[in-house]
Amino acid sequence: MGDRRSMPLSARERYYKRRLQRMRRLAVASVCLTVLICGGLVYPVFAPASIIREESQVSSNRETEQPPQQMTTTPVIPEATSVVESQTAIPLPTQGRIVPPSEKSYLLYYTTAGDSLPVVSVHFGVDIKDITSPQEIDPTGLIPPNQLLIIPNNLSETSAKTKLLPDSEITYSPSTVDFDIKAFVDEAGGYLATYRQWLQSTGWTSGADVIAIVARDYSVNPRLLLAFLEYHSGWVYGTPINAIAKDYPMGYIDEAKKDLYLQAAWFASNVMEGYYGWREGRRLVINFPDGQVLRIAPELNAGTVGLMNSFSYLYDFSEWALKLYGEESFLSFFETMFDSPWIRAQSVEPLIPADTVQPEMILPFEINKIWAFTGGPHAAWSSADVWAAIDFAPSSDQTGCHESDEWVVAAMSGLVIRSGNGVVVIDQEGDGYEQTGWTLLYLHIATKDRVPLGTWVEVGDRIGHPSCEGGRSTGTHVHLARRYNGEWVPADGPLPFTLSGWQAKAGVEAYQGWLTRGDEIIYANTASTYETQLSRND
Repeated sequence: MGDRRSMPLSARERYYKRRLQRMRRLAVASVCLTVLICGGLVYPVFAPASIIREESQVSSNRETEQPPQQMTTTPVIPEATSVVESQTAIPLPTQGRIVPPSEKSYLLYYTTAGDSLPVVSVHFGVDIKDITSPQEIDPTGLIPPNQLLIIPNNLSETSAKTKLLPDSEITYSPSTVDFDIKAFVDEAGGYLATYRQWLQSTGWTSGADVIAIVARDYSVNPRLLLAFLEYHSGWVYGTPINAIAKDYPMGYIDEAKKDLYLQAAWFASNVMEGYYGWREGRRLVINFPDGQVLRIAPELNAGTVGLMNSFSYLYDFSEWALKLYGEESFLSFFETMFDSPWIRAQSVEPLIPADTVQPEMILPFEINKIWAFTGGPHAAWSSADVWAAIDFAPSSDQTGCHESDEWVVAAMSGLVIRSGNGVVVIDQEGDGYEQTGWTLLYLHIATKDRVPLGTWVEVGDRIGHPSCEGGRSTGTHVHLARRYNGEWVPADGPLPFTLSGWQAKAGVEAYQGWLTRGDEIIYANTASTYETQLSRND
């Protein structure tokens, strides 16, 4: 990390107090360890060298309806993993040690916020029908936190069960509403406070604003971005220690990603990949640069998995364990900068309560107009692997990007809190925050006739024309994604994306999928074929 400028006094005092305490504990531990070694009583704990495991991303083994005939790929059902010990003695932090398999036939699991029965079954590698509970279990919806589930034990070795960060400290949650990024950065007084870079969407942009943009667009907590930026490169309180820390502040060395925005977006994408991959049951393991693979403990929350996943892109297993679970861990550093995340979480979690329902929404185009369903569930923003978005394209005899006279309309009522750079965001509550309640993101809305910022829209009101503006696009269309309390809501899951009665279903791959309404099925196809066409008649 770079040389630090003045850290706020209270934070600095906490940091050095904790450091002194750790040094004392380490000194005592060293003496004890020496005595034990001399007595021949110590046996090293080994880091795993390889793990026999399932593919890193798998389709779930959910008991849902049979896939429509066009979806022919067979889902891969996860199996238990085993750990083979290395011959190199690398002591692991106690909280980060591999958990050996239990001899119990059944496991008692108390649900965490965001759990659903299909995903829990994937996490534990069991069939849905084999999970029981003293209480009634919703077969498809969200399960209340702390409900007891009795689950057959099919697991082998797994990661540690230690929860690292609450979900609300990973996502763009309500706890960020009163966090002033610019004020924090200015007070810290480090390199970030004077940094500026050119962004196509905003021109010359300050370092604090870069962090704010990435946090908002990727729906990642800005405290997490700032903490890792300081932890890895010393940008917040000090200055980068060398050219590499200056050019690649989040640690991803790639000439094509040589600035703060691209580095922060890369880190945010990796966090979201783990967070939502776990939330949706598509990711069951952590992969490391040295080829090792670690089965994720099913008791963990999505926030913890998001952090584990992002660190795995930078560190081999042994260093990864020290960074997350050691005496000088990132979590200790995080608390030094921002106090206890678990205390903040108490006022905002669960982010999506079990009784949450999607407000009624309509298809985003005018009545009796023919559009095509061109994209099944896929990434909500850029490369972040969050299958929260679906796409529609207007009927046209032109291909590729072209100007369209068709109108995109408001699927729900609310306040327009963002309008620009191809984006429109509707806030149902009208409080002006993307971190609270239901919000609906539209992407690729043309500048011409786009609804102004601050407009209150009712269901069916015109908000603009579809286009290719606002990001990568191969053809004129509109991209929609939902958030609740700042968390992306997967299009297929306990709260399925439902528009005019049409419910989204995910395919095996991103952009595949279909819409169902009663006995009707419409398959997604980016080519806007006849079979993808639908119209709104409500």
